[in-house]
Amino acid sequence: MRQIREYCGIFGIYNAQDAAHKIYMGLHALQHRGQESAGIVTSVYDEVKGKKIMPVHKGPGLVLDVFKDHSIFEDKLLGSSGIGHNRYSTSGAADNAANIQPFLVHYRDGNLALAHNGNISNAREIRRSFIERGTLFQSTADSELILHLIAQSTRRKQIDKIIDAVSQLEGAFSLAILTDDALIALRDPNGFKPLALGRIPSASGDPKEDSWCIGSETCAFDLVGAEYMRDVQPGELVVINQKGIERGTFSSYQLAQNNGVSQCVFEYIYFSRPDSKIFGEMVDKVRRKLGKQLAHDAPVPEVADGEARPIVISVPDSSNTATLGYVSECKKIGLRAKYEIGLIRNHYVGRTFIAPGQESREQRVRSKFNTVEGVIKGRVVVMLDDSIVRGTTAKQLIKMVRDAGAKEVHFRVASPPVVSPCFYGMDFPSYEELFANQHLGDIDAMAKWLGVDSLGYLSVQGMKDAVHAANPSGQGYCDACFSKEYPVPVDMTVSKDENEW
Repeated sequence: MRQIREYCGIFGIYNAQDAAHKIYMGLHALQHRGQESAGIVTSVYDEVKGKKIMPVHKGPGLVLDVFKDHSIFEDKLLGSSGIGHNRYSTSGAADNAANIQPFLVHYRDGNLALAHNGNISNAREIRRSFIERGTLFQSTADSELILHLIAQSTRRKQIDKIIDAVSQLEGAFSLAILTDDALIALRDPNGFKPLALGRIPSASGDPKEDSWCIGSETCAFDLVGAEYMRDVQPGELVVINQKGIERGTFSSYQLAQNNGVSQCVFEYIYFSRPDSKIFGEMVDKVRRKLGKQLAHDAPVPEVADGEARPIVISVPDSSNTATLGYVSECKKIGLRAKYEIGLIRNHYVGRTFIAPGQESREQRVRSKFNTVEGVIKGRVVVMLDDSIVRGTTAKQLIKMVRDAGAKEVHFRVASPPVVSPCFYGMDFPSYEELFANQHLGDIDAMAKWLGVDSLGYLSVQGMKDAVHAANPSGQGYCDACFSKEYPVPVDMTVSKDENEW
């Protein structure tokens, strides 16, 4: 699966001497969640102006490119708190520099910066109401709407204005908000996106000197030496400030929950790194369980006695862990199978969706993956991937494996067929472009088009059982892309094209 594009990654820190550098490291760990742009905002007291200011540096490209000038950290991004953002656009044009986050404003309550992961499903309605009142916009991203809602709130206290603003939102939003004196973490009431709270113990051992951070995934904590404390709960707003550090607990506010909890199951299937802990459980553990369940729903083909056992190869990298679970369970239920590395991925080639046009896409796939002919030739090969969306990448990889001399090629998918677009921050193709819909869900027709001897998916129920087995204490999940059951009403006319707002 290579045609679903990532969400965004957010990271924030409070009470750290080298705040900007730690945010940089956190964003580097979260680079897989967005490669279009990166940015960091910090808060520092300006002796000359006699007030707090928020310097910002952001630009298009990867974290290493945007922050390649290290003087940025020494001369510009000063202060002990800040937030950062990696972007993949799900709303707002990708090539519009005004859409690069974090967003920063100065209004009557001081400075305020915001980094957003998700998609506001009622954005069109909110934007229309602002336009009718004459509000001017600097970007086409739905995230800017949150700033306007905060700035125009009639509540007196700043925290009440923020709560008033986010209470008007529908859809998916994990937020990192930086004010002049606090770092605020927030997850939408459904908890679509992950967001975790971490602590960096001080060198002195004094808890009042500890640093606190928030991040989309806990893999970002590992890089900065932070200890995972807990998840920010669905609908919870946590205020991290000096008062909270001194009294040993932070202020927490709870938004109204009208649609239950529906955490994005695709975080477990594809988006998050296997070394991250999200929604209360390690991604690696869940993916292994998905692979084990797939072994029951779509096992390896049986071969005659005396014939070489089938080899199972993963489509690297996101399906590696599920493949390990799949092979181990196939063996456990008495099926002959062997795990092999049959596809090698070149990590220095950009993602396939960047290439325009089918011919260019196929060339990019060949540049990105290569087969190990000595492993594949003459063998019954089972390829395992995390999902199939359009099917174009899978088809090309299957052809490469056949060209390498495979006797048979079978394809297994560690998730159900994708049958519906996502409106909560995941950039799926349209309904008509989805591979399963193009073949009306006919598995045999899909297998024929792909060019495989058999095709097998994880069932929807199998997916639910696997996730629950791996994380029995976990809350509810959104599986709308597999079931068409949307937990929050969506405006299906909203476009990602800035010219259609």
